[in-house]
Amino acid sequence: MKRGFGSRIWLIWLLIGPGILVMLGENDGPSMLSYAATGAKFGLGFFLPFVVLTFAMAFVVQEMTVRLGAATHRGHASLIFERFGPFWGWFAMIDLGIGNFLTLITELIAVRAGMSFFGIPPWISVLTALAVLGAVLLSHRYWTWERTTLLAAAFNLVFVPVALMAHPDWSAFGHAFATWQPVPSLDKDTVLILLSDIGATVTPWMLFFQQSATVDKGLTAKDIHFGRIDTLLGAGLAAAAALGTIVATAPLAHHISASSFQAAQFAQALQPIIGHFGAALFALGMVEAGIVACITISTSSAYAFGEVARKPHSLNLPAKEGKSFYAVLYTCAAAAGAIVLIPGLPLVFVVLVVNVIAVLAMPPALVFLYLLVNDKDIMGDVKSPRWANLLAGAVVVLLTAAGVLYGVSVVAPGAFAWLGGH
Repeated sequence: MKRGFGSRIWLIWLLIGPGILVMLGENDGPSMLSYAATGAKFGLGFFLPFVVLTFAMAFVVQEMTVRLGAATHRGHASLIFERFGPFWGWFAMIDLGIGNFLTLITELIAVRAGMSFFGIPPWISVLTALAVLGAVLLSHRYWTWERTTLLAAAFNLVFVPVALMAHPDWSAFGHAFATWQPVPSLDKDTVLILLSDIGATVTPWMLFFQQSATVDKGLTAKDIHFGRIDTLLGAGLAAAAALGTIVATAPLAHHISASSFQAAQFAQALQPIIGHFGAALFALGMVEAGIVACITISTSSAYAFGEVARKPHSLNLPAKEGKSFYAVLYTCAAAAGAIVLIPGLPLVFVVLVVNVIAVLAMPPALVFLYLLVNDKDIMGDVKSPRWANLLAGAVVVLLTAAGVLYGVSVVAPGAFAWLGGH
């Protein structure tokens, strides 16, 4: 029996990867800044269990991509192209490409901001991120790329020990999960944090990345159970890092204006509380979040381009055979890095605009996903059962509504003035 249990654990180790990467990859620079702002503004309370709920929703959505990839052996963009026609295939590709490129800019902004805590010039920060991206591609093997990126992604958990250094009030922590209290007043700022924390857990690139990575890894329908474990484990780890970030910045609640803070500024504000070492870990966590997301997001763009353009698209390809795949992957990141180095670039404004675009891009992506996972012709026996459809449908509706509301609240903040006017 022990041997059988050990074999099962080894099999899980071999099959995990895409789910952990997509969840920890989504704990990117803007997401971690959102969680840091949440803790700095509201402290320990309603948002702790709420963030866990958002990762539960993310698991429901990403589980659908596992089944799609394992059942069809085709990537997300390829399926959209085949099932809905060239127009919608290219629409999804262009929508993803623009969103991913803009998001890459925000990831490198996070890297630049985090490294600025150590006095590192912006150009060195950007070149370091691009060098890491290039290094993980050198093996031209999916397995090596995945394990290397997993190792880097694991550093996202550094926010947990940082939280412990802040000596949190554990009674308040437990009270928040038991009662969802205290609930902040419902005003425009609360609505923005609420919706931005939802948007920090599910974005379009995640759908394309995990499905394509599932295919590239070679998972089949019989491996779906392990894919679910992988995704659930990833959601749990990412939620722990998110909660750690909120707990770490909770001592700053009501003492600073969190709305315009960047990574280095949060680290500097925390230094009197957690010391220089803790603040340095916080800044390094932001750097890691940006670099890992840069790797996974640029890869999702390359996957989607290859699928729609009918070009070879795999991390197992040697450079000569996969030149278009690697060219798209690296060019997107390099171009984003060049933009980040523009003198006088309004970094906070750029992050804000990109977040709006990202959440507004979610509705069509979620609709495509829901239709595909319920397509009997391509899903066969792993088509969603009714109970799963109800759960997934509720999440899709909620995330779509939240994305639209978030976009409206930022583009037209006057529309929410009534929330704080009574």
